[in-house]
Amino acid sequence: MSFRARLTLLYTGFFALALLLLGCGTYFSVRQALYAGVQRDLWAATEQVRRIFNAGGLEPIRTPTGELRLFLRGQFIQIFNNPNLVAQIFKPDGELLDSTPNLGGRSLPLPDEALRLGRDDVFTGYSLVREVDDMRVETLITPLVLQGNDQVVGYLQISRPLRDVDQTLGILLWILVGGGAIALLIAAGGAALLAGRVLRPIDQVTRTAQSIVHADDLAQRVPVPPHQDELHRLTVTINDLLGRLEGLFNAQRRFVADVSHELRTPLAAMRGNLEVLDRGGLNNPELAAEAVTDMRLETARLIRMVNDLLLLAQSDARVQLRCEPVELDTLMLEVYRELRPLAKGMTLRIGAEDQVTVSGDRDRLKQALLNLGVNALQYTPQGGYVTLGLEQRDGYALLTVADTGLGIADEDLPHIFERFYRADRSRSRHSGGAGLGLSIVKRVADAHGGYATVASIPGRGSTFAIWLPLPEHPALGEPEHALEAPVAEPVNV
Repeated sequence: MSFRARLTLLYTGFFALALLLLGCGTYFSVRQALYAGVQRDLWAATEQVRRIFNAGGLEPIRTPTGELRLFLRGQFIQIFNNPNLVAQIFKPDGELLDSTPNLGGRSLPLPDEALRLGRDDVFTGYSLVREVDDMRVETLITPLVLQGNDQVVGYLQISRPLRDVDQTLGILLWILVGGGAIALLIAAGGAALLAGRVLRPIDQVTRTAQSIVHADDLAQRVPVPPHQDELHRLTVTINDLLGRLEGLFNAQRRFVADVSHELRTPLAAMRGNLEVLDRGGLNNPELAAEAVTDMRLETARLIRMVNDLLLLAQSDARVQLRCEPVELDTLMLEVYRELRPLAKGMTLRIGAEDQVTVSGDRDRLKQALLNLGVNALQYTPQGGYVTLGLEQRDGYALLTVADTGLGIADEDLPHIFERFYRADRSRSRHSGGAGLGLSIVKRVADAHGGYATVASIPGRGSTFAIWLPLPEHPALGEPEHALEAPVAEPVNV
């Protein structure tokens, strides 16, 4: 069953339940009001007949045996004339004395329960009188008591036929059932129509998604409805998701292409050296040593690239890092000592050096700082300066690596931390970089709850920074003050 059909049935079912409750409430409310009106009529008639007889219609007579009996003067009850009500007077033994003429000579029998009524008791009830066309009547029976005497000398029975009440309730029932059925059919048709119109944008989303799957084109987008409603938010969210998927697929294609390109270069170099050795290079010790050295360097380059890719894959998989106290000043000194042999013709120095301890993975932080240092040395010309710094700023531990190299163009700054991105590809390839070092720096900073930033002025140099939150500030937002222009300016030493 389609969602549209289920939605229509669900809406129709709820509407039917509401109609049923409303119909039952209306029917029983009207029924209660009609029967309450009947009771008011019976009591009003009873009081009226009592006033008539008290005015002289009844006279007690004592028999020779001393028994007090009721004497009805003439046809006094005929004064009461109400076509919808029947009044009857009965003796204490249940014998009928007189009744109103609208009975047509017939009588409504007195129930046996009424003969046991006391002076203050009242009997009311319904009965089906088959003698009068199977008519339902409601009866109110009250005892007749003489003033100044507690003896019951008779009974007054006021009856009201319920034919009009039954007819009214029957008509109401047919109206409720027939009207409810018509309303239910209209509601079902309207629900189906509305469900179709409401679900039309979803069908459009589905068709767009299917066309994207069949055409393998993530550049398509779902048309956004003009109204600011739930469907508008849904389509905007789907378009954002498509945009993110498009970026991820493009990044994956670019990543595969870049990895293939980077792997092809060292493998081609190793294959060339093997061919040299195969063509007689083994007989020439100098040529063989040179080929083995080149292959060793290319192998080391492959190993570094594979390790970097593994680290990025672990970062993408959210592999949990170690969390231990790390003295960043000691870590920076270790990185400084390891970078000094690489600083040939350049000045490597330490700038600001605060004593700062953070919680994190020491090996990963050291690798990130080494990547920044190696990157700065590669892009700094002879006679330039590379400065390592450590300070506290805005609740963060700030590790900086500044150089006086070529700098980075403004159009390259937004992409500098992307994988395999190189602002100067020919220079990077000559120096052996694969464009993964800065991406690793950013992932390490993000994994520690921090940030990686860069500031650069073309022709003057660049400053890379790793912002790490201090333990007493575990939940910080973006750094309040961004890193400014390069801080590693040439000085005389």
